[in-house]
Amino acid sequence: MTGPRLLALQIHSDLTRFWRNPQSRYFTLLLPVVFLLIFAAIFKGSTLIDGRAVKLTTFYVPGIMTLGIISATYVNLTVSVVARRQSGELKRVRGTPLPAGFVIASRAAVGIIVALVMCAVLMLIGRIAYEVPIPVGSMPGLVLAAVIGAASFCCLGFAVSSFISETDAAAPLANLTVLPLYFISGVFIPEDQIPPFLQDIANLFPIRHLSQALLSSFTAVEGTGIRAGDLLVVTAWGAAGLLVASRAFQWSPRAR
Repeated sequence: MTGPRLLALQIHSDLTRFWRNPQSRYFTLLLPVVFLLIFAAIFKGSTLIDGRAVKLTTFYVPGIMTLGIISATYVNLTVSVVARRQSGELKRVRGTPLPAGFVIASRAAVGIIVALVMCAVLMLIGRIAYEVPIPVGSMPGLVLAAVIGAASFCCLGFAVSSFISETDAAAPLANLTVLPLYFISGVFIPEDQIPPFLQDIANLFPIRHLSQALLSSFTAVEGTGIRAGDLLVVTAWGAAGLLVASRAFQWSPRAR
């Protein structure tokens, strides 16, 4: 069997496992939709972005996309990898002819696929329910931001999972590292309502930069909506995560 065919089969297997897991389906696919519906129902009016008034529903679609991408990649992958490693599954897979790179690439590919689907679903809900324009002209910026964000947070997921030894602790720890940043990174709250010192803290982390890159696609007046500076920061975090994972990732269960 050729390498591409083998990788495709592994991706199909991991996608099937994801879809058959009710917890993964709810927290990865349904939860962002619920967040969008709740925020759009509670908060009305507009906010200022780059000096222009933008409807809050237009602000929340890319904001919740950020949450969806991180949930589909970083959080879901961290929980999945820890559970599979601690159960001994990764160790058994490592002993098969399946190349180790295919196992890792497959999990990353599933995260990216799910994240892109999640973005499409949120964009359609925004268009149908709240008349949020689909950013056709700046679609390259939106797709590029989603792919780079998904790939980078996959790398961070592999890195963080390398240091978690308890399956039950994986979900709380993964969410603990991102939930506070959602509030100060312009995901749940518009920037004009966030104190400057909290914005400075958020600037150190990739969530704010991913959120800004996605938001730019919806608010760009002209051009492709690509925010190269923000995407470089997200990419740098992903590269750092990949470096840590390459040194610390383990196939065998970690000692408790």
